[in-house]
Amino acid sequence: MALGVAALGRAGGVLMTTDADSQPRADWLHATMAAIGMADLVAGDVIRTDHEQHHAQDSIEQYYAQLYALRRLIDPLAWEAPATHHHASGANLAIRSEAYAALGGFALLASGEDARLVDDAARLGLRVRRDAASVVHTSARRIGRAQGGLATALHMLDRMGLDAVRVTHPLDQVWQYRHHALARHSFPNSDFVALADAIRLTPDHLRGVARDCPNAEAFAMRVVPEAPGGMRQVPLAMAEDTLRALTHTVSVKAA
Repeated sequence: MALGVAALGRAGGVLMTTDADSQPRADWLHATMAAIGMADLVAGDVIRTDHEQHHAQDSIEQYYAQLYALRRLIDPLAWEAPATHHHASGANLAIRSEAYAALGGFALLASGEDARLVDDAARLGLRVRRDAASVVHTSARRIGRAQGGLATALHMLDRMGLDAVRVTHPLDQVWQYRHHALARHSFPNSDFVALADAIRLTPDHLRGVARDCPNAEAFAMRVVPEAPGGMRQVPLAMAEDTLRALTHTVSVKAA
């Protein structure tokens, strides 16, 4: 990545990543470059090559895809793709060279450096677009080089099954999504009274945070805390039932 920045310069270039055990779809370059025309970082979709053979992982991925779709219903973004997904994987990322330089590159982590880069980009106020039109097919191997990566997750799921899977309670996630939306709405006119009351901070505190934020995206990502009762962990089956009800309620209100 450093060589890429050196070759392209810190402005105007686009760096793309995939994995050695992955195969980009034939239109990957075209779809990803079209997407990054509207964003600073594009997280493309990642599809396992054994999609029909691992129903437990399918269930987990379907849950997170539906949760992310609900997030965008509650907190829409002008630069988001019409068809989204939940992945933030180095198997399919594209980032403007100036954005990569501003972020200081990938963090030196044993695993999860890709998701960290995407989170840090949002906190910096960069436009992060999850675009399902950009597709990479990846291996479903159970032995990988990075501990804590997809191979590790699949191996653990084989051993323990879905009953052992815990996810953040969707009610707590939705609390955050609603307040992200409120924070974005509050930022342009510095009208923080309603937000301060909702997240139990003072308007003066919010004004101080806003002064350090270049835009509403950075402000929303930095200022909204965890849900009041913390981010509870619940069984996947319970989360799925709750998410179905939440999605129905939000969709009816949107209509």
